[in-house]
Amino acid sequence: MQVILLQRVAKLGQMGEVVNVKDGYARNFLLPQGKALRANANNIKSFEAKKAQLEATNLETKKEAEVVAAKLDGQTFVVIRSASDSGALYGSVSPRDAAEAATAAGFTVKRDQVVMDKPIKDLGIHTVTVVLHPEVSSTINLNVARSVEEAELQASGKSIQELAAEAEAAAEFEIAELFDEVGAAANDE
Repeated sequence: MQVILLQRVAKLGQMGEVVNVKDGYARNFLLPQGKALRANANNIKSFEAKKAQLEATNLETKKEAEVVAAKLDGQTFVVIRSASDSGALYGSVSPRDAAEAATAAGFTVKRDQVVMDKPIKDLGIHTVTVVLHPEVSSTINLNVARSVEEAELQASGKSIQELAAEAEAAAEFEIAELFDEVGAAANDE
């Protein structure tokens, strides 16, 4: 099916281009979301009449997105989740969770703007892309931890595995000291 793009669509084309797409993609995504019109004579005339207005609107939203992207870029948001001792999450952190964390911090981010290659399934600091406009994107960091204190430790540069190893070493040292003290007391008697 041929459609006229009303805005830039990634990996498809720029505003005003007439492109061929699969029927289902056009019917189920592009047309309902107002990103395209069917390419027929009436719609082409209608688009040409509205082209200047659409370009002005696109430019305005792009400028707004650039302002928000400048503030949002590099921000770190804490997401608290339950996890095993090895750092594997019981569940995962999805784009919805990232959007909720950013919204709680005062930014307006929708879940469909958050792009993740795959869900986050372990503790740590993860980089996520936020697409605010088809031509403007920003990166944020998600600090996934079991508690706020753990998130602060991760932010300072320590990983969960390092913290677990330190705790285990401290416990082994205390046990060794206890046995040394018990052994010394037995030798005294």
